[in-house]
Amino acid sequence: MFYRESGDFKTKYVDDNQTFPIKLDRLGYYAIIAIAFLVVPFVINDYWANAVMVPFLILSIAAIGLNILIGYCGQVSLGTGGFMAVGAYACYKLMTSFPEMSIFFCVLISGGITALVGVLFGLPSLRIKGFYLAVATLAAQFFLVWLFNKVPWFYNYSASGQINAPERAVFDFLVTGPNATAASKYLFCLVFVFILAWIARNLTRGRVGRSWMAIRDMDIAAEIIGVNPLKTKLSAFAVSSFFIGIAGALFFSVYLGAVEVGEAFGITQSFLVLFMVIIGGLGSIFGSFAGAAFLVLMPVFLKNVMVGGLGWPTDIAAHLEFVIVGGLIVFFLIVEPHGLAQLWRLAKEKLRLWPFPH
Repeated sequence: MFYRESGDFKTKYVDDNQTFPIKLDRLGYYAIIAIAFLVVPFVINDYWANAVMVPFLILSIAAIGLNILIGYCGQVSLGTGGFMAVGAYACYKLMTSFPEMSIFFCVLISGGITALVGVLFGLPSLRIKGFYLAVATLAAQFFLVWLFNKVPWFYNYSASGQINAPERAVFDFLVTGPNATAASKYLFCLVFVFILAWIARNLTRGRVGRSWMAIRDMDIAAEIIGVNPLKTKLSAFAVSSFFIGIAGALFFSVYLGAVEVGEAFGITQSFLVLFMVIIGGLGSIFGSFAGAAFLVLMPVFLKNVMVGGLGWPTDIAAHLEFVIVGGLIVFFLIVEPHGLAQLWRLAKEKLRLWPFPH
C-alpha cells in the first residue's frame, strides 16, 4: 500500500522526533495548508464563511486553549465562555479607545489581558483540584458575565448593553464590520489559527508541555522530581486563557460583529467548547480541530439534510443534535477517552501494517 515507512530514511534525531515523521503525513499537511491559504479564499462565499469556516477556525482556537488546560495539565475548567467574554470586551475597548491601533494588535492584547485574568482565577488550582476546581471556574464564568452586564463602562454606556465592532481593515481589506468580505474574514482568522496551533504544538512537545503532563499524571510525584506546581499550573492557565481570549476577540469582532454577553458567552458556550475537547480528544491538538469541526458541521448538516432536504420540523432536528452530542460524550468517556484523535491514530496504525493489522 501507499502508507508505508519503508524507504523513508532518517539520519538525525531531529528528523525522527518531528511532528510528522512519515513523509506522506508531511505532504498531506503541506497540501492542507496550501489549499487553506491559496484555494479556499478564492472559492469561499458568505454562507460557507459565516456558517462553517469562520466559526470552525475561531472555536478551534478556543478548543486548543481549553485542551492545554484540561488535556495536557489536567486542570478542569468550566469558565471558557467567561474568558472568551474577557477577550471580546477587551478587544471592544481597545478598538473604541484606540481607533488607530491595528485590529491584529487589538486581538493579541486582548489575549494578553485574558491571560492575566486567567492567572487570577487559576490561583485556586494551587489548593484545590477536580470537582472543586470545576466549581471555582464555574463561579468565574457567572461572575464575569455578571460583571460585563452590570458595569456600563465595559459597553461604553450603551442604552442596549450591546457592543458593536467598528470597521477595521488589514492591508486595505475590511475584516470587521458589515462590509467585510468572506475571504478577508476567513484569512484573518486562518492566520491566527496557523500561528497559535504551531505555538501550541511546540509548547506541548517541549519542556513546558512535559511539566504540564507531569502535573496532570501525578502532581505529587512531579513536585518530588523538581516540577514547580505553582509555575506549571499558572502557566497552563495563562496560555490557555491567552488562546481563549483571542478566540473571544475574534468571535466578537470578526464573526458576530455585535454581542450581548449573556447570549454569546454564557454557560452554553463553555459547555460547547468542553464538548469539543471531549469528543475530539483530550491531550491532542488534532483532536481540538476534529471536535470543533464535528460540532460546527453537525448542526449545519442536520439543518440542510433533515430540515431542508427531508422536511423535518426544526425543533426535532435541534433535539436530535442534543441526543447525538450527549450520546457521543457518553460513548467517548466510556469506550475511548481520547476521542476522535485516538480513533484517527488507530486507523493510521492499522493502515501502516495492512494487510496484517494487529
